[in-house]
Amino acid sequence: MQSTHTEGVYKQQDKIFTENPENCRGLRVYNERLVSYEGKEFRSWNPHRSKLAAAILKGLKNLEIKPDYNVLYLGAATGTTVSHVSDIVKNGVVYAVEISPIALKKLLSVSEKRKNVVPILSDANHPEQYSAIVSYVNLVYQDISQRNQAEIFVKNLKKYLKAGGQGVIMVKARSIDVSSKPKETYDAVVNELKKNGFNILDKKDLSPYERDHAVVLVSL
Repeated sequence: MQSTHTEGVYKQQDKIFTENPENCRGLRVYNERLVSYEGKEFRSWNPHRSKLAAAILKGLKNLEIKPDYNVLYLGAATGTTVSHVSDIVKNGVVYAVEISPIALKKLLSVSEKRKNVVPILSDANHPEQYSAIVSYVNLVYQDISQRNQAEIFVKNLKKYLKAGGQGVIMVKARSIDVSSKPKETYDAVVNELKKNGFNILDKKDLSPYERDHAVVLVSL
């Protein structure tokens, strides 16, 4: 098991892993493979189930996630990627915002053992709705299938991101404009982020893991 360029993420051959916390040993979130190594347990991170895993395997550069980081996760769904982020920021907090009550039920089961996950039933279009729960964070992560996903990302970055923090957006080209070429949509999102004062640290197309998706990493 070797460390990768992303802290808290490990590699064995062509697979990546995060370390399962002590109180979650033997527990799976989405039937992922568990591997024991030097007295620790690691969870296989499937890039076909998680866009962040795909981005890391595609070589996303300059991403900083540290054990004591607080993360605002927008579009948490049932908690697949949330659980791996929780493993990485083991001394921090993951504020997991999800609009679907059905998905949130599964997310709640993830948070039962992973106490650093805070599930929030809310609409990321309105970041003020969870201001009583969420403090300033080191990382804003967004995976939302909405036409105005760039606008949502900017609003949350401006409200919650600490100075020196980073933002990760998973751009879903077909959700924004089905008639445009994906690269044109990615470029439009990048330009929107630049216009709002954010620095583009890296961007990657996520194929073959995710078709018509890209990741964009920004900083203040």
